[in-house]
Amino acid sequence: MTRLYRTGLVLPAAELGPENPLPPLRKPEAVAKVSNVDELPPDLAENVGYGRLDTPLPCLLQDGYTRERAERELPALVLENDKLRATVLPGLGGRLYSLVHKASGRELLYRNPVFQPANLALRDAWFAGGVEWNLGSTGHTTLTCEPMFAAEIEGPDGTPVLRLWEWERTRDLPYQIDFWLPADSEHLLVAVRVRNPHPYDVPVYWWSNIAVPQNEGTRVLAPATQAWHYGYSGRLDLVDVPGELTYPARAEAAADYFFEVTGRPWVAAVESDGTGLAQLSTGRLRGRKLFLWGESAGGRRWQEWLAPGAGGYLEIQAGLARTQLEHLRLPPGESWDWLEAYGPVAADPAVVHGDDWAEAREAVVAGLPSAEAMDEYHDAWRKVADVTPESFLATGSGWGALENRRAPMCLPGTPFPDESLGPDQEPWLALLDGTPPDGDPLVVPPPTLVNRYWADFLEYAPKNWLTWYHRGVAHWAAGRHSDAVRAWRESVSADENPWALRNLAVATAGHESAWLYRRAVALAPSLRPLVVEAIAAQLAAGLPDEASELLDGLPVEGRIALLTARTRLALGDLAGAKAVYDTGFEVANIREGETSLSDTWAAVSDEPLPGNHDFRMK
Repeated sequence: MTRLYRTGLVLPAAELGPENPLPPLRKPEAVAKVSNVDELPPDLAENVGYGRLDTPLPCLLQDGYTRERAERELPALVLENDKLRATVLPGLGGRLYSLVHKASGRELLYRNPVFQPANLALRDAWFAGGVEWNLGSTGHTTLTCEPMFAAEIEGPDGTPVLRLWEWERTRDLPYQIDFWLPADSEHLLVAVRVRNPHPYDVPVYWWSNIAVPQNEGTRVLAPATQAWHYGYSGRLDLVDVPGELTYPARAEAAADYFFEVTGRPWVAAVESDGTGLAQLSTGRLRGRKLFLWGESAGGRRWQEWLAPGAGGYLEIQAGLARTQLEHLRLPPGESWDWLEAYGPVAADPAVVHGDDWAEAREAVVAGLPSAEAMDEYHDAWRKVADVTPESFLATGSGWGALENRRAPMCLPGTPFPDESLGPDQEPWLALLDGTPPDGDPLVVPPPTLVNRYWADFLEYAPKNWLTWYHRGVAHWAAGRHSDAVRAWRESVSADENPWALRNLAVATAGHESAWLYRRAVALAPSLRPLVVEAIAAQLAAGLPDEASELLDGLPVEGRIALLTARTRLALGDLAGAKAVYDTGFEVANIREGETSLSDTWAAVSDEPLPGNHDFRMK
């Protein structure tokens, strides 16, 4: 018997905090950037060069969290039969948080004992563990810490199916994830559908990121004899499989391995006793990957940072393309769907850890559903894919409903009801009715919508400081940077406001940028994200005295503490800079690949970098 029910997940959790109201006009320097594109096969090189986002707009950054955690309850949905129990978090991107094999009592995934955001996603906030569903662009999805719609529908075999769906805003694509656990199944089935309702191609990217425990004897297997290795050097190189790479605990440095899959696509992580987790799919989800943090001080520090006290983990992943550095073209009006399966591995340890790579893989495959069975399940699911849910278990955002108001769409199975519309959508609903956005220039403006349709509405809206501001953000998102700068200057001329001044500061450099930031801070002195950016801009322009003035009176903690150390260093006060480190601080949103902590320490001290500040990935 299969059951679907609501529950609450109680664990130490940090608050996500408020969104950063400043539009993310520039992404941080990419951790993944291919330096040898001209050496790659033509199709791979073409996909690497296509569709990458320069900004997560229209989404804002989620960087308001801290490292303070308190016991609280997260909404959860449980789907279980006599063999498996799956726990899903609808309020956090539909994360598959836990998958328990009931007969053995084994947790098949890496289950994070805390909820602690850290700066690894396109919008900053991300958390480790479970299975994350990534739609959008290279990097962790903008929806990883966002709510999704959820509902129960009747599956093709009469058992309940848990459906989740949302509107992905960077690509303007609706998608759904259906969790199905037939009554006698030892595999959780996950059907995914991505639809393009537009009259043009849309770059599409999907990776299911599966976190599993990493122990000394953990081995990763996939149907491949070669893999594309990507490290922090920036090169993408073809290497042989198997080898040491299949034992992640033996790796010194963090790395990605994208397997050149032949035949049925699957990937598994098995422990020294031959047990573990396998993921397989129908053919459209062709890519498979191993990500490992490595055993360097920085790699271990990152794992502890993301999941305090929980031990190490690795990720096995599955995607639409060969590598995570590519995007594919989803044609107009088309939809892509596929079926994934997640379940236990129980194989002869002597074989799966043996020297015969083919035999090791066959030992895993022997316990997986056949290709024919997967196709049958997939065909059966398609018969219910368009069933409209009658009642909801969780509610997502109002953005899909807004887009449906702008241009009604036929999206059977994934309704975006008007009831989901809220304050964030109100200014844009008004614009649809002919009322332009307006407001107090010292009050945070609503987030800007930047797709081609809303940009056209803004072009013809009556001009005021706020419509000029929004037009500038839309121009910037479309790559028309000079038009954006002209629009923001018009915004400032119409009514001086910190929002357009800040955007102009981002668009310029040196002393001009620093001066614009100071003007913006004078108008909004209590907006911490703006002050943080402004201090960094003064330092970048070689103006430590101005940076020191902006720091005056601020609590020396978090990112402000690091900026204080950098400012004192720039003023020649080495002892004062080191004193900040000696006092102790944590930068909650230290970015993956960011070296500011270690670089500043190296400039103020000859002593080894303290372990709590060592996030270096090279």
